[in-house]
Amino acid sequence: MSESGVFETIRYEIPAAGVARIVLNRPERANAQDIRMIYELNAAFDRAAFDETVRVIILAAAGKHFSSGHDLGDPSDIKDFKPVNNWGGFDQPGAEGRMSVEQEIYFGMCWRWRNLPKPTMAQVQGKTIAGGLMLAWICDLIIASEEATFSDPVVAFGVNGVEYFAHPWEVGARKAKEMLFTGEALTAAEAYQLGMVNHVVQLAALADFTLDMAIRIAQRPAMGLRLAKQSVNQALDAQGFWTALQSAMSLQQLGHSHNMQIHKTPIDPNGLEVIRNMSQKKKQ
Repeated sequence: MSESGVFETIRYEIPAAGVARIVLNRPERANAQDIRMIYELNAAFDRAAFDETVRVIILAAAGKHFSSGHDLGDPSDIKDFKPVNNWGGFDQPGAEGRMSVEQEIYFGMCWRWRNLPKPTMAQVQGKTIAGGLMLAWICDLIIASEEATFSDPVVAFGVNGVEYFAHPWEVGARKAKEMLFTGEALTAAEAYQLGMVNHVVQLAALADFTLDMAIRIAQRPAMGLRLAKQSVNQALDAQGFWTALQSAMSLQQLGHSHNMQIHKTPIDPNGLEVIRNMSQKKKQ
């Protein structure tokens, strides 16, 4: 968000009474998430959380795709933004500094948004890749268009998956392993069958369908919605969700450290070629 308070990478809308809609707005980059977008998303979620007229929040995206994940070409420096979480140590050398940064902008933000005490809905079209999954998965409901796909190919980079490692909870253990080992995408229909997606609709109907459901939900008492969300989230937490996420995050940092020792970079540089080759084979 700029000094004027205007968002640069997202839009914030009130499409109906009781409903806020946050729109990822970097379509020219397939809504890849740079650091600015992450902090603007956090500011927008906070705005909706503290607005007592808002009962439901939709997370949508402009353009063809929901999100292509983290913007690996982002030249931004985390020091240009005010931290939200309290991990600190961004300037420390080695694994300490890298883990601190990822705890702040990826893992910490996702956990914060997941526990926002209002219902959240992801409105998903096109491709959702790697870090894009994290934005969809923190939402309480996911509505997808028929052509939408979901993938996490980053095992090719020599790490276990994205930072918010919810894969086993979202698609089941064996499908999660297949998804990670192969890097292949789930279709919207497959995601629906696995329980990851609530509804699959035609692309032309996606926005209206999502908004209509949000309006119906917003008619419920705010207290009831808050308690229902908290009850379901706590059921997952009691099963070990939070502990599992933290463990996977630590393993990802081990992967980064290994890559630094072997390749002198946090991710295996051969990964991009692996993913490109996989994409080309699918087009043939």
